[in-house]
Amino acid sequence: MNLFKNGVLAPAGLAASGLAASSLLLAAPARAHHVMEILDLQATPLNGLLSGLAHPVIGPDHLVFLLALSLVGLRARTGWMLGLLAVGLLGTALGLVLPGLPGAELLVALTLALLALVVLGRLPVPVLVPAMALHGYVLSTSVLGWSAMPVGTYLLGLLLSQGTLLALSLVVLQKAVASLRPGLRRVLAALLVGVSAAGSLAALMA
Repeated sequence: MNLFKNGVLAPAGLAASGLAASSLLLAAPARAHHVMEILDLQATPLNGLLSGLAHPVIGPDHLVFLLALSLVGLRARTGWMLGLLAVGLLGTALGLVLPGLPGAELLVALTLALLALVVLGRLPVPVLVPAMALHGYVLSTSVLGWSAMPVGTYLLGLLLSQGTLLALSLVVLQKAVASLRPGLRRVLAALLVGVSAAGSLAALMA
């Protein structure tokens, strides 16, 4: 498989390298979920905003899920982007109202395997909607017990961060990976399954 063209990493190679790098993040021993945990900050509006902006990026399973959406041939990409963004935020709001879903982290890891099946055409695209809601739900666990203002700025940060990642995936990257050969799609789908297995193991050991 030639991932280089004229000495430059081709779109297929770029996609493969990006997903491989993301999978390596799952092997990191630290599973801190947001900036507040890492820097031991107080729950202020500004810190809530920073946490919301960073949370989807430093959560490897969530980052891989969002970027790997570029492998799914979604039509009306802007509509899907806005819809998934809304569903994710609704999932976060639900998590704030009804927290404590058993095995939520494990289920999130398994959504990567589900996404692989969508990439391979074994599952219908609409299953991505509840998967995104589940990701949003898990993103709420970090701010349980916060006062209203920091939670509000956290949600604003999530809106901006997830919106940017979804736009990158569905509007920019999807154009780059649209010409991937079926064999390479199978390789990338297998990589998603591997990332899902690593995340599931990490969730079980946590």
